[in-house]
Amino acid sequence: MSEVGSQVEGEQSNTLAKGPFQRFLRTIGPGFITGASDDDPSGIGTYSQAGAQLGFNIGWVMLFTFPLMAAIQEIAARIGRTTGEGISGNLSRHYPASMLYAVVMLLFLANVINIGADLSAMADALKLLVGGPSPLYVIAFAIVCIGAIVFLDYTRYVKFLKWTTLSLFAYVAAMFAANVPWADAAKGLFIPHIEWSGAFFTTLLAILGTTISPYLFFWQASQEVEEEELKPTARPLRWAPWQAPRAFRRIRADTLIGMAFSNLIAIAIIFTTAATLHKAGVTDIASSTDAAKALEPVAGKFAFIIFSMGIIGTGLLAVPVLAGSAAFAVGEALRWPVGLQRKPKEAVAFYTTLAAATALGTGIMFTPIDPIKALYWSAIINGICAVPVMIVMMLLAGRKDVMGEFPLQGWLLALGWLSTLTMAASSVGLVAQWFL
Repeated sequence: MSEVGSQVEGEQSNTLAKGPFQRFLRTIGPGFITGASDDDPSGIGTYSQAGAQLGFNIGWVMLFTFPLMAAIQEIAARIGRTTGEGISGNLSRHYPASMLYAVVMLLFLANVINIGADLSAMADALKLLVGGPSPLYVIAFAIVCIGAIVFLDYTRYVKFLKWTTLSLFAYVAAMFAANVPWADAAKGLFIPHIEWSGAFFTTLLAILGTTISPYLFFWQASQEVEEEELKPTARPLRWAPWQAPRAFRRIRADTLIGMAFSNLIAIAIIFTTAATLHKAGVTDIASSTDAAKALEPVAGKFAFIIFSMGIIGTGLLAVPVLAGSAAFAVGEALRWPVGLQRKPKEAVAFYTTLAAATALGTGIMFTPIDPIKALYWSAIINGICAVPVMIVMMLLAGRKDVMGEFPLQGWLLALGWLSTLTMAASSVGLVAQWFL
């Protein structure tokens, strides 16, 4: 049987999967995991602060960001699936080494700081629930995250990540426990409201920096490469264009579902804190665990417990993605063998980098650095790093010598550039706020 015939047969067998739930699980993949990992403990802190400080009036921002983040993530996925290489690998082939190393270094630094802040939030959440020493929990969570990546078979690891996303439904439960006034919530969600105040624009910039982050681009593109390499009949689309229609449909569905899920969870967090903390006049929330502690006297024990458990679950999802995206970026830049489907002995440098990123993040807990301030610096670095990465991604995706028959065009091209311009404005705002 020809390769094309084998591909068609494989597609038909996938279509005839056992049932709708099994077909759904086959559809979701890198895009869904990427979207879910965007709601990490640091993101939860940002959304909690937004709801506590500004109430329901900030909800519309999540609808505004959805098409922007969905577009840029789909573009990242298309680059990986079409070229057979991740973002860093394409950068190394088509742009100066100085640009490549600058971007990779900024990404690695931002990810390390983000890992440290997430591990710290997870440890504090567990301490809230059961007591005990936070430093010990930080180390334990770091070991669990590294161990899962290094020692689990890739297919099992992906299943672990998919099931971990269920922890995000804790915030949906918390929202329904918070007695949300739905008329006010709907008004804030569908009617844009802008306040000409420093607090509003600071929160707006923080949300944009949280929802559109460079590590998400690197992760989804690299995972598309992983998925392609695992399928015997699959090839990079520039060399196998007949596979493109189905691949692009899957990527779009996967990405839209993942980003929609991410934003729905963010809306649930904003609604929960708006209906409880903002209503009670509690507006100073510095972290996700601050939000959990403040919820207990306002919304009750149940909301406090599930909010805290959600922090731990999302951290178990986000930390491996942060560490993995850093390792992919470094490994592809230096032309190492990379890939989570490889055994540790087949990609020693790749797995060492992954473990080093997690270990360095863990080390932040044992320094005088304030994790919350570290997270602020991480947001600035992410903002600075995101813009050149997005510009280069858009240029790469529009080049025929890179994308073959599938250069970016139409509404996806327009949305990608709009997302890039929005992030550029966000970055300028973050830097201006820093100086002012």
